Amino acid sequence: MIAFKWAVLSAFSVAVQAGTILWNGSFSQFSTVADFDKWSWANQVGPYQWYIHGSQATSHYLALDTSYKNPAISSESHGLKMTIDSGATWNSQMERAELIPQTTANLGSGQQYYHFSLKRSATNAPDSTLEHQIAFFESHFTELKYGVGSKPTNLVWMIGGVEKWSTPFTADTWFNFAYDINFSSSTVGLWASTGSSPLVRVVANQAASTSTNSADFHVGVLRIVNRNPPEDWYWSGVYIESGSLTTTIGTGSSGSPTGTTPVTTPTTSDPVPTSTVETTTTPAGPTQTQFGQCGGNGYNGPTTCASPYTCVAVSPPYYSQV
Repeated sequence: MIAFKWAVLSAFSVAVQAGTILWNGSFSQFSTVADFDKWSWANQVGPYQWYIHGSQATSHYLALDTSYKNPAISSESHGLKMTIDSGATWNSQMERAELIPQTTANLGSGQQYYHFSLKRSATNAPDSTLEHQIAFFESHFTELKYGVGSKPTNLVWMIGGVEKWSTPFTADTWFNFAYDINFSSSTVGLWASTGSSPLVRVVANQAASTSTNSADFHVGVLRIVNRNPPEDWYWSGVYIESGSLTTTIGTGSSGSPTGTTPVTTPTTSDPVPTSTVETTTTPAGPTQTQFGQCGGNGYNGPTTCASPYTCVAVSPPYYSQV
């Protein structure tokens, strides 16, 4: 594992025009959690797709409150508490609750910055003995993890399943992140801070398999093992921008973020191994649809993927997904 201090590789702080917001995931757009249920495949409204969760009411998994947001983000009226438990399963035996951008914007081209703030508390704390996949893409080319590696109580940032940076995941601390993704050059880097501190670059851009689409970013948590007790995860300040990177946390208004840092992509990068991919060559038998489970320990369902998809070992040997 490679450890970094917060200020390592930090860029100059310059007041320039803010980046262009491509998609706004602020939870201020929801008056109650019932608003999440307004979205469906037949009625694709609002900023999020909400279908990856268990069978109970949305209020069992999501809650809105002013105390659930990063207080530094004054433009956001409330944040989101997301709960996973033994009933939070969707199309697998893994605990998961995930929101996905609902947008016609192209979130997978050029250079873009995926912003979010994350917190846990001492109540319903995440289990550090179990692997958690957090704020991930379907192909898992970059993501946060918890409960893995040599320091399982750390938040660990990964590229293609390889640890690149980590920090202790202390209770009641807001951790701010921006995934710096250059889809044109296939590189990804990380900006981070805590509380109200501005983002600094903690990992320079490195090679990654950045294939994605506009419905690929999962704002949520997938826990590999399904068992009680429940866990609470808090989210705030979610948005995606292009152009200049907004480094300030909070804007003070409902408009575009201010306080940006011009970013240049490093000319050198370290090669990163891509995720292991399991493919099937025999079309016989039933096929699994997109986002369905297609392999893993104890799995007895379809392993052949519907065209043009392939079966990806999301967390080998426990779970593979189309």
